[in-house]
Formats: sequence, C-alpha cells, structure tokens
Amino acid sequence: MIEIYIVYACLTCYIMSMSIEKMTKLPPVEVGYIKNPKLPIITFLLDVSNAGCAASHAHPRGQLIYASKGTMRVICDGERWIVPDSQAVWVPSYIEHEVYFPGEVTLSNLFVDSSFMSGLPDKCTVIQVSALLRELILKLSLTTDYDEDSETYRLVLVILDELKQAKVTDIYLPMATDERVMRVIEALMSDPSDKRGLAEWGIVAGASSRTLSRLFVSETGFTFGDWRKRLVLQEAIDRLGSGVDVTTVSIDLGYQSMSAFIQMFRSALGVSPGKYVNNSISNR
Repeated sequence: MIEIYIVYACLTCYIMSMSIEKMTKLPPVEVGYIKNPKLPIITFLLDVSNAGCAASHAHPRGQLIYASKGTMRVICDGERWIVPDSQAVWVPSYIEHEVYFPGEVTLSNLFVDSSFMSGLPDKCTVIQVSALLRELILKLSLTTDYDEDSETYRLVLVILDELKQAKVTDIYLPMATDERVMRVIEALMSDPSDKRGLAEWGIVAGASSRTLSRLFVSETGFTFGDWRKRLVLQEAIDRLGSGVDVTTVSIDLGYQSMSAFIQMFRSALGVSPGKYVNNSISNR
C-alpha cells in the first residue's frame, strides 16, 4: 500500500505541474504603473481561461483584484487564497502578488492611485463584495477615460468610499502549495457536498490519512474538517445571497435536514442563514 501511495503522489505532482505549465502566462498589467492622481481609479477588464501571472510582481497603484465571474487563486505577501466572485483581494502599493485562473474568469480589476489610498487596508486583505459595490465596479468598467468634472469621477469617489467601508470577510479560504492537498481541495470545490473522510481522501491524494491531516494544518492553517466547513459556509453564503432558498442550499451541500444545516451555520456565524442574508442586504 505504501508503494501505491508513493506512485500515486508522484503521478499527482506530475499532472499538477503539467497543468500549471500549460496555463497562459499573463504579463503585469501596464496600467498598474501609471502615476496620475487625476485618475484615482483605472479599471482593467479581461476574460481569461486557464491563465496566470508570468511572475510575481508589484506596482505603484493599489489593486482590487476582482473576478466578477469565476474563481481565482491569489498569492499575496506570502498568503494564499481561493477567491470566489463574491469576494475580492485588496493589494496595497508595491506588494508582491500573483494571480491564477484555473477556469473561465471575467476580471474587473481596479487600480487605485497611491494618493487616494488613505483609509484603505495597508496589507493584503480579502473583502466581501456587496451587491452595490459589484454594480458600481461594473458600471465604472464601461468607461475608459474621464476628467475631474465628470459623472464618472463622482462615481469613482463613491467606489473609493465603498472600498473603505467594505467588510473583511471571515470566511476566506486559504490555499495550499502541496499537490496532494490541492488535489483534495480541487475535488471539494467541485462538489462541496462530498462527505468522504480523510482515509478516503488519502487514497485520492496519494498520502496516508495521518499525513494528509498534518498537511492540511501546515498548508492552510486549518484542520481538514475546519477547512471543509469554511468551504461549505462560503458556498452557502454565495448561494443564499443569490436568492436560493435555505432548504435547497442545505440539500445541495449534503445536509440530511435543513435544521442540521441551520445549526451548523448558526454555530459558525452566530446567526441563522436567513438573518445573515437579511443583515447583509440591510448593510448594502
């Protein structure tokens, strides 16, 4: 059995490295280097698929890395996150970062001039994108240029205020670098309702259950169970925020009863799913 694990792990590493090598390499975005306080925000739009940064980089403008569609992997200042379209990552000026897009993604990034970053986080931060902020970003993305007397400039100032008030999300998902852990993470992201335990996932990953358990903690900072719960919560929040009813969400995420799902949700976040959604709407 040990020999099987070793062979499987080697095969997994090879497949993962090949998939990264096949990604389209994206150069740093040029607008990130434009210093012009007359343009507080410059937008950057791009549809990408199976792509990633050619190298770690930094630029003088702060950046809101936001995918209005799809999921990103963001590496920033030594931390790694899996970021869905309900969240974004704020990157201050001159902070090294990388971004990868394993699927189809629509980027709606904002580059903020350094003279307008007062009140914004001074470190890489995962924020929750409210419905209002999302719509403001999408509206701004339709404009390529503006002046200080324009409606667009006023829209930019509103967006900056919204960014300063954006909530730092508690339900962020740390990513891993170990291919065995990432194999499990990828599978769970495809099906968050999967209830397999560590022993079964160990076979998939090519590691013993004990090794996989240890790797999850060292790679993500969370136990396997806690990481999976965060994934379920993130999925639940996304679906509830999109208008899916609690019963459907609980079934889709593998819960035998709605009451069990509500109990898990309340235990983690302190409120019921319905109240959480209502509070999010009222705070927009």
